[in-house]
Amino acid sequence: MPKQTIYVSPLSGVAGTVADAGVSHLITLINSEMQVDTPASIEPMRHLRLSMNDICDPTPGRTAPCVDHVQELIDFAQSWDREAPLLIHCWAGISRSTAAAFIVLCALNPELDERRVAQSLRQASPTAYPNRRLVALADELLNREGRMLAAVEAIGDGEIAAEGRVFTLDAQLAA
Repeated sequence: MPKQTIYVSPLSGVAGTVADAGVSHLITLINSEMQVDTPASIEPMRHLRLSMNDICDPTPGRTAPCVDHVQELIDFAQSWDREAPLLIHCWAGISRSTAAAFIVLCALNPELDERRVAQSLRQASPTAYPNRRLVALADELLNREGRMLAAVEAIGDGEIAAEGRVFTLDAQLAA
């Protein structure tokens, strides 16, 4: 697999993907009650943990994605050296992780049309349903003027599933 590959996975696929793909960087988007250990093959500083629930509106007792989460995600992605693959995961591999993958691709490819990025996400995963709050926050931080949110709305909700499958995206999308 090319070095500039981004893997997206549910929690159940993390260990196998890290081992099989030689992943060097890991992004975990999961609620604070879940403890996800850093795999032995990944340096701790190359594991970003973003504690949040998969919600779009503030809910008592839950942590909604916020601007700080998204800024940390963008900064981490931009520091990725692309010498080995990056893995992004959440609990099911459907909402938070697909939103993060979309955000990372938009951050790494600022010249690309957001619709092209969203379509590549849909082609890779029929179950992708990017968390709209994460996308809206990134849209603002990346100065995309609403185009990111419109792009994920345009690809639709995706197929209903309890858990997504591991899939890959090329970090350097062709224009």
